[in-house]
Amino acid sequence: MCVELAQTTWQLPPLDRDQCGPFGDFPRLSDAEKEALWNDYHARRHARVPTTLWTNTRIVLLDPRFNSDGLGFEQVFSDARAMLVAWLRMEYVLRMRHHLFCDRPTNLPERWLAGVSFLNVYEAAALGAPIEYRTNQVPDTRPMLDDDHKHAVFELDIDHPLELALYKRGIELTHAMRKIAARATFFGRPIDVAPYAELGSDGPLTVAMNLRGPAILTDLLRDPDYATCLFDFIVTAGLKRRAAFLEYWNLPEPDEIWFADDSIAMLSNRQYRELVLPHHRTWYDTIDPHHQKRRSMHLCGDATRHFRTIRDELGVESFDTGFPVDFATLRRELGPDVELLGGVEVPKLLDGSPEEVYHRAETILKSGVLEGGRFILRDANNLPPGVPWANLAAMYRAAFDFGQRP
Repeated sequence: MCVELAQTTWQLPPLDRDQCGPFGDFPRLSDAEKEALWNDYHARRHARVPTTLWTNTRIVLLDPRFNSDGLGFEQVFSDARAMLVAWLRMEYVLRMRHHLFCDRPTNLPERWLAGVSFLNVYEAAALGAPIEYRTNQVPDTRPMLDDDHKHAVFELDIDHPLELALYKRGIELTHAMRKIAARATFFGRPIDVAPYAELGSDGPLTVAMNLRGPAILTDLLRDPDYATCLFDFIVTAGLKRRAAFLEYWNLPEPDEIWFADDSIAMLSNRQYRELVLPHHRTWYDTIDPHHQKRRSMHLCGDATRHFRTIRDELGVESFDTGFPVDFATLRRELGPDVELLGGVEVPKLLDGSPEEVYHRAETILKSGVLEGGRFILRDANNLPPGVPWANLAAMYRAAFDFGQRP
């Protein structure tokens, strides 16, 4: 006998056009038309810039319009049923609301696909940083490597990464979620649960910042040998963890290497080249020694002064940007063949008017960034809960009005 996990009070009516604001008259595309656009984009024959939104479970858990039950991240991170329900509710809300305003599917799937996610704390927390659950915020970690204990992290056994507490919990949650899903439905549809496998990295400087706090920046100047050892440790731990997850679940090697390191926005280009770039190279070249995979990098903040170095030295061909970003300069510096993802800044999406959002998207799309066709319009960066539908409609409408491929 199947158990229905969805509650009738969670069901959402179709969104009224009046709620979409002054730019709500954008074309309503079918899922098939949206899929065709992405296929054309990857084949480099698309006529319009594709639009997407970067989201996670906070759009439900931190939005009282959808979470009236008080479900929180602390429960989600520890309880299999809570993790499963949070993920399914997110997928449902995305299709009923957010995906109306981008080129992602809006029909409910034949089968739901859920999974385990510890958001951005997964790497630092696994290496010992305590998780803090803050009111109306996503979870974060607290630095734990003070001056008297900054070598303590090296005592961790990274040769057996799946025995580290957080990764072990992720695997256990996956198995428990699969048992629940096997005898459950969500809005009448069966549920699959993807394997928990952390295959990317938030980057050595960013994870070091999570573990050590701002003191890591002082270390770069006063104790560079320690900083180098810590970066090596973080990258080695990430590579061992990646290999262990692939082996545990018997997964194939992905065709793309995903990587990030937001904190390099605080470094000069010389500092980046000398102190951090070698560790980035280790990540990419260990996984892809013959440079046969697509290499991408996510960089929040204004790290754009490093992009050309990263392209030339690491062979990265796709950059997911944050803000502030000068797209015109980026396109001129990187050329037409490098893929860029970016768009309207999330503060403007959250608090601006539809007109401001529309004109900001217009400015981006007219900047020259569309040259070569390697651009994806999206929020910059990671959609917060509570963004007005009228603002999302304004950005999406701009994609139709100004996003035609030159």
